[in-house]
This record gives sequence, structure tokens and C-alpha cells, in this order.
Amino acid sequence: MRWLVDEDVQSRVRRIELPFNKYGIDPYGISQSHLDVFFSTLGWLYKHYFRVRTYGADRVPARGRAMLVGNHSGGVAVDGAMVLASMLLEKEPPRLAQGMAEKFLNRLPVSSQWTNRVGQFTGLPEHASRLLEDERLLMVFPEGARGTAKLYPERNSLVRFGTGFVRLALETKTPIIPFAFIGGGEVIPTVHNSLTLGRLIGAPYVPITPYLLPLPRPVPCEIYYGEPLVFEGTGKEDDEEIGAMVARVKTEIGRLIELGLERRDRRDSPMTEWEQQ
Repeated sequence: MRWLVDEDVQSRVRRIELPFNKYGIDPYGISQSHLDVFFSTLGWLYKHYFRVRTYGADRVPARGRAMLVGNHSGGVAVDGAMVLASMLLEKEPPRLAQGMAEKFLNRLPVSSQWTNRVGQFTGLPEHASRLLEDERLLMVFPEGARGTAKLYPERNSLVRFGTGFVRLALETKTPIIPFAFIGGGEVIPTVHNSLTLGRLIGAPYVPITPYLLPLPRPVPCEIYYGEPLVFEGTGKEDDEEIGAMVARVKTEIGRLIELGLERRDRRDSPMTEWEQQ
């Protein structure tokens, strides 16, 4: 599969600051050769198919533990894939963001191997905690499957957030970098979610689009990263206090979504508001 590898992507993968051994494998089993192919594919989609524009990537720490927390939409996790690509392609040094994959992916033989080899692990709290303790970059979508299940009219809204990510951030003393992904709901415009089809393949649901299949359209997308949020605590606070912190993160993501939509409405104008923040 070496013919699939982009030389620039391969160079950036080699500059990821993780403890790879002489065989290109890190302690988690992440493989440089798998990353080469994975990010060469994502890189092409990022640059040429979705033509992603990323703003504020410098707000993500260059090193050390951090949690990327953003909105979810679009039936299939195109947004997550493009966030991963942005961290490799837009950061210096390049960073490998690691997400928590849906459990059903790890029941599929080929998918299970590939998700693990490229650093995406089953969404268990102990996995997330260990990654952060090892100074990794963790990607979290607090809306979970509720987020990707949004229908087209709801694509830029935010549904209920889970609270575990804030407790995890407090327990591990991890800064939260909020982000907004704009365009996911247009990439796969979901009009219905079929639970029946989902059960057949072991997934939560299968998104149905106006053209039936959940095939991604070449819609331009944007990613907006906000300033880091740092909360004080131990993670053992009562639900009300944790809920207030979650609400603050959700409000900031909502603000970034509004900023991105406003920018999209007047795409040719200077980004004065963003630059002044």
C-alpha cells in the first residue's frame, strides 16, 4: 500500500513526538506505516475533497496533555476524521489526536485492527485517562451518537452533553480546547436514522440521506479552535458543579459555531472578529 502514501504526510508522521521504537511502533501499538496510509487518505480529503479551512490551531498546545472537545453532526464521523487531519497537517510539530472509537467498530476484524493501529481506541474511561496521563492529545465529542444522529435541520445545534469529559479533565489536570466543526451536516445531510439497518450491522443506526446512501458530498468545511479552558477541581465535585463546567464548555462551542456560520455567510470578508480574539 506504499503507493498510497503521500511523502509530505509521511515526513510529518515521522515528526510526531511519540515514543516509536525502531520498528515504528509505539507502546500503544500505534504504527507509523499505518499512520502513513491513514493520513495520506485523510490529507487528500482534507485538502481537496472537503477543502477544510482551519482557524486557531495554534491554540492547541504543541506538547503535553490536552482535550479537544467539539460538536458532532453528519451521520458519519467525517468531523472527527478532519479534526485528526488538522492536527497532523496544521500543527508544528505535528500532533496525533486520539479519539474514542464506537464500540461496534472494534467488533469488525479489519476495522478493529486499523482503528487501534492509528491510535483510535474503544471509548472506555480507563483508556482515555491513560492517554492523558501519558501526555497525549485526546479528541472528545460529548454529544456522542446523539450528535451524529442529528437530522439536517438540526445540524448546527447542540444536543445534550455527557459530563464524563469534564470529570476526566479535572482528574487529570487537562486543559480543554473547545472547537466547532462547520459543514458536517451538509456533507451527509441526514433526513432519517434507520435503527433497523443499524441493528443488522451492529451499529447504533444507519443515516438515510435524500439520495439514500450516506455518501459524503464534497462540501467545504471549517474548523474553529477556541482558547483553552482550565477548570479547578478533583473530578469528585457534585453534579451541579460539574454541570456548570459542562455548560461553560457547551456555551463556548456554541459561540464558535455561531462565529463560523457568520463567517460562512460572508466568506469573502476579512476575519476581523476571529483575529481580535
